[in-house]
Amino acid sequence: MKLDPETDLSFTRKLAVPRALVWECWTTPEHIRHFFVPRPHEVTSCEIDLRVGGRFNTVMKVGAHEMDNKGVYLEVVDGEKLVFTDAYSEGWKPAPDPFMTAIILLEDDPEGGTTYTAIARHRSPEARKTHEDMGFFDGWGTVVTQLEEYAQTL
Repeated sequence: MKLDPETDLSFTRKLAVPRALVWECWTTPEHIRHFFVPRPHEVTSCEIDLRVGGRFNTVMKVGAHEMDNKGVYLEVVDGEKLVFTDAYSEGWKPAPDPFMTAIILLEDDPEGGTTYTAIARHRSPEARKTHEDMGFFDGWGTVVTQLEEYAQTL
């Protein structure tokens, strides 16, 4: 996959968790609640319909503020790849102000565990910059650390 440095943000990390378990965490609503936002924030609701066009909806509580995020899956490759976006909600209804498309890539690491790549694609360089300034690397890095820690308890 060719990334565009003007509009894409990404990082890759090795996780000490089997790929199948990372996939299970990303595709099960109850698991999502344990890692999807940096603590002390929390996911209070998650709905997943794991198919192209299926919903990926979350409600996040950030301080006293609740954020309702509706999205759909654009691509699902079992155990390997999830692509989801907030550009549409279920039924392909366009969002008035979409933010990004996320791509999660999982590969078996030759030394054991999982090679985890997270990509956030944006509509414009300005949107990319806004996301980076919001703390993409720290925030998404914290999320993957929480994912790894949580998955190790399963």
